[in-house]
Amino acid sequence: MEHRERPKILLSNDDGIRSEGLKALYEALSEFADVVVVAPDRERSAVGRALTLHRPLRCEQVAENWFAVDGTPTSCVYIGIHAIMKGKKPDMVIGGINRGPNLGEDITYSGTVSIAMEGALLGIPSIAFSLATFKDFLWKDAATWAKRIAVRVYEKGLPEGCCLNVNIPNIPYREVRGVKVTRQGKKNYTEKVEARKDPWGRVYYWIGGEEPDWIPEPGTDYWAVKNGYVSVTPIHLDLTDYRALEILKSYEW
Repeated sequence: MEHRERPKILLSNDDGIRSEGLKALYEALSEFADVVVVAPDRERSAVGRALTLHRPLRCEQVAENWFAVDGTPTSCVYIGIHAIMKGKKPDMVIGGINRGPNLGEDITYSGTVSIAMEGALLGIPSIAFSLATFKDFLWKDAATWAKRIAVRVYEKGLPEGCCLNVNIPNIPYREVRGVKVTRQGKKNYTEKVEARKDPWGRVYYWIGGEEPDWIPEPGTDYWAVKNGYVSVTPIHLDLTDYRALEILKSYEW
């Protein structure tokens, strides 16, 4: 590696401080870096880039270099850099390893991806890691791939304003076919809202629960993971639709 000193990494997640994926990633990254963990004190999945603004934030040190925050993943990055690290930016910001994939349009919901996006906003090379399964997790194998990718990003850097969304197939390390740089995939939205009743007869609703219907288009994140590759998708914070921008300029407003 070109750098002589061990890099400093801020690590967070959205599955909570007790997550097995967080522990596995911490152990793998600690082999080459000094890692500080600042993670939610409980699961905070699907909160996107929400920031805790309207109440105090509690931060508890639970072990050496491990801190639990009662806020969102983005809040954890903010507290981690500006309070715990006292404004000294880490060399990298990393989120994960998430329990389940973060593919296609779902990244807009993802607390894991929001960690990397917050890092990118601060000009720090940042990566979000997810393991594409909901059972029988091969955390150590996934963490080995995550470390490999993190080392390469540390060595080479990332384009300004860019962060990486990485999805790892749940197969043994040596059975992974390689890494594919991909684009964001798409899915057919068939999810439903299920109405149920509580013991008092009052209606409540449960969102989701169906298996996503992903479109297996070559070159996408879903296609890569489905075919045994690690998917690396570069994303950025500029949400402007430049194609639509030119069309809208022609409107007589």
